[in-house]
Amino acid sequence: MAAITAPKDQPKSGLALYSRFAFAGAVCCSVTHGAVTPLDVVKTRIQLDPVTYNRGMIGGFRQVIQNEGAGALLTGLGPTAAGYFLQGALKFGGYEFFKQQAINQVGLEAATNNRTAVYLASSACAEFMADIALCPLEATRIRLVSQPSFANGLFGGFSRIMKEEGIAGFYSGFGPILFKQVPYTMAKFVVFEKVSEAVYAQVDKNSLSDGAKTGINLGSGLVAGLAAAVVSQPADTMLSKINKTQGAPGEGTISRLIKIGKELGLRGSYSGIGARLFMVGSLTAGQFAIYGDIKRVLGATGGVEIGK
Repeated sequence: MAAITAPKDQPKSGLALYSRFAFAGAVCCSVTHGAVTPLDVVKTRIQLDPVTYNRGMIGGFRQVIQNEGAGALLTGLGPTAAGYFLQGALKFGGYEFFKQQAINQVGLEAATNNRTAVYLASSACAEFMADIALCPLEATRIRLVSQPSFANGLFGGFSRIMKEEGIAGFYSGFGPILFKQVPYTMAKFVVFEKVSEAVYAQVDKNSLSDGAKTGINLGSGLVAGLAAAVVSQPADTMLSKINKTQGAPGEGTISRLIKIGKELGLRGSYSGIGARLFMVGSLTAGQFAIYGDIKRVLGATGGVEIGK
């Protein structure tokens, strides 16, 4: 039983509709992650060198500018924008796709009654696919941020990792990125859906202006982003650490993760949490606002709706 709701002037299912979801997701993730690149640079420096960068988020900004110039705050912008364009397309488009597959398997009524499970499973599947595309570019970004002299930009960094480490160099952080991104995305989507549902239970969605709907998406996205940041922070710190440098000869990814985890401890795992709460909260709010607006412009306003 199909659950995609759509105006008469757009396809109700199939590649044409899901490509609109994917495009909206690609743009919203690329724009928002690119916009918070300065925050991400400071957050990553705090995670990788907490002894030097020990003055909090504002102090970290001042330290980076003082030591390397304002341009250093844009380090990694290329791989960030490219990586999250691909990741956003697969994540948002995949989320809608996997929700529909769940409905096709169990029926609309069962999916609606068990919608939290559908949200969690759909977002996890979508994020897994998205991370396969994101991981090489995220590895390049972290290497550029942690080692400013490593290369000049996306193509230089990507080429050097490929030449020196091969494909394995791009995926040394695949385990941590899954550990980070899958729980992050699950929390992000389920909290957004639940908060939006609670709001729309109080007001008639059809009577709201486009601006009001964007505001609800912003607010719901902010709450979702804060929750997702807390859930995924330890893995984010480990991802930064494992991509900073190559492992020792013969050292496997699992052994490196265990060693890093022991070195960090619980407190160390949450280094940079202040900067990340601000960053993830703001970018997630922006993502859902932009995603909703682009879908509206493209006529893909319905999506796969199973909320009550």
